[in-house]
Amino acid sequence: MDYIKLSKTMSYALRHAPWEYELEMDEGGWVSIIQLLHSLQEEQKWSDVKAENIYYVAKTSDKGRFEIADSKIRALYGHSIPLRIIKAPGEPPQLLYHGTSRQEADAIMANGLEPRGRQYVHMAVDPKMALQVGKRRDNKPVLLTIKAREARQDGVAFYKGNDLVWLAEFVVAKYIDIEEKN
Repeated sequence: MDYIKLSKTMSYALRHAPWEYELEMDEGGWVSIIQLLHSLQEEQKWSDVKAENIYYVAKTSDKGRFEIADSKIRALYGHSIPLRIIKAPGEPPQLLYHGTSRQEADAIMANGLEPRGRQYVHMAVDPKMALQVGKRRDNKPVLLTIKAREARQDGVAFYKGNDLVWLAEFVVAKYIDIEEKN
C-alpha cells in the first residue's frame, strides 16, 4: 500500500473535490469513513484499500491533516471548497512562521497575510517547516515571523490546526517581520 499516495488522494477528496468522490459532507466537513472507503474502492488503483488503511493514514499523517471521530473523518485544514471548518479560537505561541516566495513577500509586508484561495492563512510553529512549505513556490523562500501573541492581544483570532500549524483568517502586516531572505 502506497500510504503517501493514499494520503494525497484522501486530502484531495476531503479538501478540494468531495463531489468527484460523491461524498456527503455535513456542515463540519465530516464524512462517513465507510462512504470514503467505498468511494476510494471504486477507483481501480484503490480497489484493495481497507478501512484500517484510512485509519493508518489519518493517525500517521506527518502534518496531522485528518481527524477521526464516531466513524467519521474530516480534513482539518487546507480546504478550497466553500465549506468552513469551524474552529474555536486559541492562544497561539509567541511567534509563528510563514514561508513564502520572494515575489509575494513585498505584497504581504504591504497588505498582510491573506488566505489566497484557502479558508485560512497557515502558519508553522517551526521556522524550518515554514521554509519547507515556502520551497513549494520558490527555491529560495522568504521566512516571515508573525508576532502571534501580540496580534491575538489586539483581537486577531488564531485557531489551532494541529500541533505544528496555526490558522488565522487574516494577519495585519504590522505583526509580520521578514526574518530571513535566502
